[in-house]
Amino acid sequence: MTLDKNTNILIVGLGVIGGGYATALTRAGYTVKCITKNQRDIDYALSHGMIKEGTTEVTEQMLGEADLIICALYPQIFIDWIEENQALLKSGAIITDVTGVKGAVVDRVQSVLRSDLEFIAAHPMAGRESSGVEYSDPDVFRGANYIVTPTEKNSEGAIELCKGLGEILGFGHISVLSPSEHDKTVAFLSQLTHVIAVALMNCNTKEGLEKYTGDSFRDLTRIAKINDLMWSELFLLNREELLLQIDAFGAELNLFRELLADGDTDGMRQRMRNATERRALFDKKKN
Repeated sequence: MTLDKNTNILIVGLGVIGGGYATALTRAGYTVKCITKNQRDIDYALSHGMIKEGTTEVTEQMLGEADLIICALYPQIFIDWIEENQALLKSGAIITDVTGVKGAVVDRVQSVLRSDLEFIAAHPMAGRESSGVEYSDPDVFRGANYIVTPTEKNSEGAIELCKGLGEILGFGHISVLSPSEHDKTVAFLSQLTHVIAVALMNCNTKEGLEKYTGDSFRDLTRIAKINDLMWSELFLLNREELLLQIDAFGAELNLFRELLADGDTDGMRQRMRNATERRALFDKKKN
């Protein structure tokens, strides 16, 4: 299947990411329909020109017409949705997702999927702290990273279609990782950072600190405004990899503590220089 303006695109789950996808695709000239649980989200999307049509009901017509189904759902809800509704999808349809873990999702979905359907997983490495379609903004995708996570069950055509979707959405860097490599990578780059932000907010609960904070604290804790339902599910589905990263971070933090306790100025400065040099690499990747 080729992704063109005649492709019937269905988004399932019109939250902050699904809404961003819908707006970006509509702006690019694609016809987008959606299924989501709340009518108010559909009303919002219609009034803001994000979608052509939407419903809160899973209808045979809407699913049967869809060429590309983008599931913007929590992992377990996504798996359940596929198991319950794949019978209504037309032969040859392509399914993709936005879930933040892959190992626990891809194998499960591909193992239950009809042989005439194809699931190609992807992860947009961009989002917002607030949830809900009203907070969606396709501009967060521009220049951001997008990871496609194929398996041996995926065709080259589906992989290229998924990469093409990332380009249409405006992502700046599109890469391909296996599901297991993806989960190792996001355990450090995404999940650990959220754990640190939560821990930092909780380690000192003295009243009134907000009166004195500077930008550094606000920057470090921006993602502590967290969707606890979604992120706890992601953490548990990637538990082993995240535990490894928490342990590695703890070891580095303990090392710095020892340098500080020993009054080792040279040692602390070397860790800082290492961090500065390493951070510069991430700045280059963003440009």
